[in-house]
Amino acid sequence: MLNALLPLLLAQAAPAAAPPPKPYDATPADWKAIPDDEVLIFTLANGRRVVVRLAARYTPVHVANIRAIARAKWWDGETVYRVQDNYVAQWGDATEKKPLPPGVVANPPAEYVWPRFDAVATLTKPDPYATKAGYSRDGWPIATNGREAWIPHCYGMVGVARDLAPSTGSGGDLYANIGHAPRHLDRNIAIVGRVIEGIDALSTLPRGTGGGLGLYEDPKQYVPIATARLASDLPAAERPRYQYRDTTNARFKLWIAARENREPPFFTVPAGGADICNALPPVRKAP
Repeated sequence: MLNALLPLLLAQAAPAAAPPPKPYDATPADWKAIPDDEVLIFTLANGRRVVVRLAARYTPVHVANIRAIARAKWWDGETVYRVQDNYVAQWGDATEKKPLPPGVVANPPAEYVWPRFDAVATLTKPDPYATKAGYSRDGWPIATNGREAWIPHCYGMVGVARDLAPSTGSGGDLYANIGHAPRHLDRNIAIVGRVIEGIDALSTLPRGTGGGLGLYEDPKQYVPIATARLASDLPAAERPRYQYRDTTNARFKLWIAARENREPPFFTVPAGGADICNALPPVRKAP
């Protein structure tokens, strides 16, 4: 009996074979480094960390502000003071009275759109907010109406809080989308980055109740920010490094098709298309 059971026991003990690679799987060469000066690390006083990739090419003046604010350590000791359910988590100076560091432009140009849709790969179908959406060469999701282009307000995107126009926001107060993509904000606010690690440190915070906007009514609810630093300003050995997936090759185009048509056995009805926010370009921590 034991001899008869032995093959079965050995088979159960053996590790499962790795599934065969798919044609859209990334190869090691498909992962490209995110520059250190595009990586901004917020460390909260509770020990959680939120890492933002900065969209420096698309919002250069706002990002220059953000870099200057980080280097001045302006955010150290400030707080997350707004968490609105299914919408945003916002941080910065809750008093709106703290002076900005020298050289920071209080109201940069409205870097909400740019004239050229520079996608190297696109989705099959348009969506209600754009005639076309796709991916830039450096790994950003972008959308267009045929006249101008922009980064869409997807989950985890980071925008610049502002007052009513003509205010454009300095970059001192930022928010991250923590709910269903608020695409109605597209072209109305500057998107300056994307949370690439630690979005759960924001999305799991208690919801605020103030003003119908998720503001924390009691300052004791504020979540303090311990530090905010650019990776490029840290010692080389301490820098976290991240990578985005190359969007320029055939494997990525196959990845798009797979996102637009999810595969069996779980999916039985292919959608034939995808919302850009359901097909965000992959980002990972460098191995």
